[in-house]
Amino acid sequence: MNFEKMIEAMTPEVYQSLKRAVELGKWPNGERLTQEQRETSLRAVIAYEHARNMPEADRVGFIDRTKADGSKHGSDPFAADTIKILTEH
Repeated sequence: MNFEKMIEAMTPEVYQSLKRAVELGKWPNGERLTQEQRETSLRAVIAYEHARNMPEADRVGFIDRTKADGSKHGSDPFAADTIKILTEH
């Protein structure tokens, strides 16, 4: 089974288990994840969230930048920057 088919077949319970294992760095039985297992599990969690079109706020790594008044902290690092080019005449 390839990675994409595995993600398609993944149940919400398996997703939650993988997500928890990545968070804690160990499997439910207490055995520590190797670096490779952690990377692969995190990749699977992210792919699952993307495949299920989960809301951004529910995804791994989401940082809520909303202040109490509704405005945002900082700026969007992926937003396009406007560049003003000045030339001398």
